[in-house]
Amino acid sequence: MQDSDFTLHPQLAKDTVPLGDLPLSRVLLIDDETYPWLLLVPRRRGVSEIVDLGSVERAHLMSEITQVADALKAETECDKLNIAALGNVVPQLHVHIIARFRSDAAWPRPVWGVCPPSRYGEAAREDAVARLRRRIWLAS
Repeated sequence: MQDSDFTLHPQLAKDTVPLGDLPLSRVLLIDDETYPWLLLVPRRRGVSEIVDLGSVERAHLMSEITQVADALKAETECDKLNIAALGNVVPQLHVHIIARFRSDAAWPRPVWGVCPPSRYGEAAREDAVARLRRRIWLAS
């Protein structure tokens, strides 16, 4: 399912740490330890909406969303998962999968704009990446 013309939007590249690739999507960790937060970015050039994908790719994206959400939920034991494809700032199709806790700073509101990002320290980032790669079954 690789798209040889795929390039990651610069804002997504700036804000994330790559975890690896699933058959359709690149999996990224938002570099903000405030919330356990992953992105799925289908490797398709010029796609901004889920409905822009063909029916088979839409179904595959839903399968990957489920796989990654299950892994994040198991890893974090969160109270709730927020899953959304907004794209108001970054037009490239990307799906947010955010682990939420009743104790987090934004609960029960959306996470955007509540706290300034707090980037992972190097050791914490490496640990989070390794644990999530194992849970999602991504190669190192």
